[in-house]
Amino acid sequence: MSSLRRGAALGVLLPGLLAACDEAAPPPVVEPRPVRVTSVAPRSGGDVVSLTGTVEAETQVSLAFRIDGRMVERPVNVGDRIAAGQVVARLDRTNEENALRAARAEQAAARARLAEARNNYQRQRELLQTGFTTRVRYDEATRMLRGAESTLDAAQAQVNIAETRLGYTDLVADAGGVVTARGAEPGEVVQPGRMIVQVAREGGRDAVFDVPPALKDQAPADPVVEVALTMDPAVRAEGRVREVSPQADPVTGTFRVRVGLAEPPAAMRLGSTVTGRMELGGGGAIEIPASALTRAQQQPAVWVVDPAAQTVALRPVEVLRFDPARVVVGGGLEAGDIVVTAGVQALRPGQRVRLLGGQSAAR
Repeated sequence: MSSLRRGAALGVLLPGLLAACDEAAPPPVVEPRPVRVTSVAPRSGGDVVSLTGTVEAETQVSLAFRIDGRMVERPVNVGDRIAAGQVVARLDRTNEENALRAARAEQAAARARLAEARNNYQRQRELLQTGFTTRVRYDEATRMLRGAESTLDAAQAQVNIAETRLGYTDLVADAGGVVTARGAEPGEVVQPGRMIVQVAREGGRDAVFDVPPALKDQAPADPVVEVALTMDPAVRAEGRVREVSPQADPVTGTFRVRVGLAEPPAAMRLGSTVTGRMELGGGGAIEIPASALTRAQQQPAVWVVDPAAQTVALRPVEVLRFDPARVVVGGGLEAGDIVVTAGVQALRPGQRVRLLGGQSAAR
């Protein structure tokens, strides 16, 4: 019985003794979390961007017939160089020649009727002066003369139209260039306006790029673009933006930009693949590693270290540009700020950290 009482007493006293020991134990020491950091500074230069494009003619036109008909000849092909005034295609001339022949016959008949009406008018005028005819006959002769003159004018107009249509059976190049495409073959019946050949005119070349909207909005006014052949970067030329499409491509969301090349080398042939490089202004922006970027309330932010207290705080930033390796920040950071670049997902506001070091973000 005495043993049972002693065991019960120990069972009652033991929890109290353990609780007293817990109250006397000091709180555990929280070790500062090691983080890798970098010291930021304003960028000393601009950001160079590169895009891939192609070389195209500054002016490219589609040559087409003004009338319909069966095409009987197309003496040029893709890749041929043509000169101004050269015939590049012909239509069957039979119908237009017959129409011209009929118009000229009608013109000859109108001339004969005019000659007859003019002679009759002269006679009636002389007879009226001597009193051997009536005023009514004279007025009728005058009316017939005016009608014959109008008929001859109309016949002459029909001759002019027929001659013009006959000339339209020859498709003539209005400027020199290189044939880049064909739209019809000999033997086909073509309609007015259908492209027969496409010609890249001489006199200028463009480097054409598809530019993302963010880059388009950040580009400086009238930038100088350095263009080089992708297969041979030693072949270079400079150019300036000549045309920017006002509407984005519905599929890619990019804008078509044409850069006029100044004195392009002969090696930059039409269709060549080129790389365009352009420098964007720095504007006091700060560049940090992409690993430093996190989010706070659905906004981009970074962890900034207080060097005196060795604690971190979350600070929102304005992102100008980013890629998988770096982020260009336009606002939210100042020169000299220490930014955490590794371990950002395990931090909390006010947490003590131990700096492992890093490198400056200045360029």
